[in-house]
Amino acid sequence: MPLFLHNTLTRQKEPFVPLDPHNVRLYVCGPTVYDFAHIGNARPYVIFDVLNRLLRHLYPKVTYVRNITDIDDKIIKAARENNEEIYDLTQRTTRYFQADMGALGNIPPNIEPLATAHVKEMISMIQSLVQKDHAYESEGHVLFSVKSFPKYGQLSRCKHDEMIAGARVEVAPYKRDPEDFILWKPSEEGIPGWESPWGYGRPGWHIECSAMSLKYLDETFDIHGGGQDLIFPHHENEMAQSQACFGPQTFARVWLHNGMLTVNGEKMSKSLGNFITVHQLLEKLPGELIRFVLLSSHYRQPLDWNDQIVIQSRQSLDRLYNALRGRELSKEANIIEPIKTALEDDLNTPLAISVLHDLAGRIYKASTTHEKNELASSLKASGEALGLFQQEPESWFKGKTGIDENTILALIEARTQARNKKDFIEADRVRDELLNAGILLEDTPQGTTWRQQ
Repeated sequence: MPLFLHNTLTRQKEPFVPLDPHNVRLYVCGPTVYDFAHIGNARPYVIFDVLNRLLRHLYPKVTYVRNITDIDDKIIKAARENNEEIYDLTQRTTRYFQADMGALGNIPPNIEPLATAHVKEMISMIQSLVQKDHAYESEGHVLFSVKSFPKYGQLSRCKHDEMIAGARVEVAPYKRDPEDFILWKPSEEGIPGWESPWGYGRPGWHIECSAMSLKYLDETFDIHGGGQDLIFPHHENEMAQSQACFGPQTFARVWLHNGMLTVNGEKMSKSLGNFITVHQLLEKLPGELIRFVLLSSHYRQPLDWNDQIVIQSRQSLDRLYNALRGRELSKEANIIEPIKTALEDDLNTPLAISVLHDLAGRIYKASTTHEKNELASSLKASGEALGLFQQEPESWFKGKTGIDENTILALIEARTQARNKKDFIEADRVRDELLNAGILLEDTPQGTTWRQQ
């Protein structure tokens, strides 16, 4: 079946037809690098990594761009609070972000542009908007005139009052209308800035993504993605300024937005004490487990992070990895058709996961080693379409224990010596100690092996 995606712009699930089937172009809004990414931030990057993998399976080339916002008022504020240079802060948090996303199994984007490296392109775009009377200068600011663009609101479908209330911008005296948004703002002493036709200053948030997507993906490209919280005002403003600049049929053809993530049924907030960063989670959970949780619900639906879903996801991964254990896997195996069909139906990852479990069940029931190996090879290849099974089964099980492998092996050796001396009380004590740590021992003619229960 063809690939179907739910387009936020039309509010419909539509067949995906790329502008150029030889090069599918995808843009996803990246992080503002002033702190660690939280688990809600990570959800879109995992979702769009699956989309990237699927597109690469279906088309010969994909150009995936995900920006880094490294100039923003939040960054300036955080640097002051930390008493550090802005560059040092953004470099450090960018490295953390990239490492955390890698630990979740995400393939790096083809291009990861820095906003600060593309100010020239932003200034050029703002100049064009001013020349076309879609923007105006006022008190050192340049603002987009929302009333100059009649189609404003087409993406979010917000009403006028809702736009003003949700615009994240102050109602300032230098604005002609309250809903107008900033393209350029002045920078006072001690704040990063660039020379421009409107004086020393820095770009607004929204113009950054329009300029960077233009440079790397052209005036019109295939897919723009992000979280639902970006629909308004960020994506609405991106669309307005880009189409005002280049024409009504330009910019992204398909808009994809993932649902919001809560923690134990509540919106994540530092004041509630439920603010969880990916960095914190990776200290106690495997990245693949975090990824599995984020894929367990359909991307357009809300997802609640809680202990129960983590436990269930760990059990699911244990079952799937156990089906791969001890198998001779063929590197020639392909994604099975039901997995492909599930993902082509608007990235239905829960259905794809259920197909993986069905395939694992067939492995457990298979009567011959050859059949088990063939099915396991298909399971491995199909799981990789979701970014799963990125390690060997034994590494997965051994990585779950809180005891390091050398300690486990030393205890197994101590138990073996106790058994050789017929000190079965000591041997049982060592076995129970390992069992309490979640380690199961299996005595075979070749010796004692262990696995995480």
